Amino acid sequence: MNAIEQLAGWLSGAKAGVAFSGAGMSTESGIADFRSPGGIWSRFPMVDYDDFLRSREARKEYWRMRLELYKEFGGARPNPGHLALAKLEELGHVKAVITQNIDGLHQDAGSTRVIELHGTARKMACLRCGKEWPPEWVLDLVRGGDEAPECDQCGGPIKARTILFGQPMPIREMEEAAELAQESDVFLALGSSLTVEPAASMPRLAKHAGALLVIINRTETALDDLADLIIRDSIGTTLTEVLRRVEAAGS
Repeated sequence: MNAIEQLAGWLSGAKAGVAFSGAGMSTESGIADFRSPGGIWSRFPMVDYDDFLRSREARKEYWRMRLELYKEFGGARPNPGHLALAKLEELGHVKAVITQNIDGLHQDAGSTRVIELHGTARKMACLRCGKEWPPEWVLDLVRGGDEAPECDQCGGPIKARTILFGQPMPIREMEEAAELAQESDVFLALGSSLTVEPAASMPRLAKHAGALLVIINRTETALDDLADLIIRDSIGTTLTEVLRRVEAAGS
């Protein structure tokens, strides 16, 4: 039995499958990995949360980086991997998606339960009063010369609803993700190096609670030694073929 057949068999019997997606999921939609050569962090200084709060110059740098980031996000569409996961959820084999990504492509593909551990780039908010705006409204301000936009209601700094380095992780999302991981029967780690904590603790929780741990990633990960199955191939190609076999088994 090859790896595709093995995974299809496990998912066909899964009632509480969980997918955990990292940057490799988005790169197949044309969004560069932030850490890769040519990625956003190789072109702009990294702004952490304390710097953002303390320094207007840091906020200006942050918004220069966001303008570039949204150019990449603007044309991105769900790839076959996103679509396959949404279909597996519809069939009842994948219960939820936990993601480190901020692009919203899982929702675009049709996944209905998506836990965004690092927040979302699809909302902007005032850090003082919480007022929200759609991204384009704030980005237009930046393009128009407002280098560090502030809230029109209270004057607080505006920031994307994403998690910066040094910013506390979202408690509700972390608790929900941990619960899903521990209840899962098959846990799919997709396109992640599994090195960024605390998000990378989710596969460990799943494995220690008894789930089958499957890693689909083109390169080695920090948790390969825990995996029940490792596939070094495209996520989209792999999940599309797995879905085909799951659907055939259920017909």
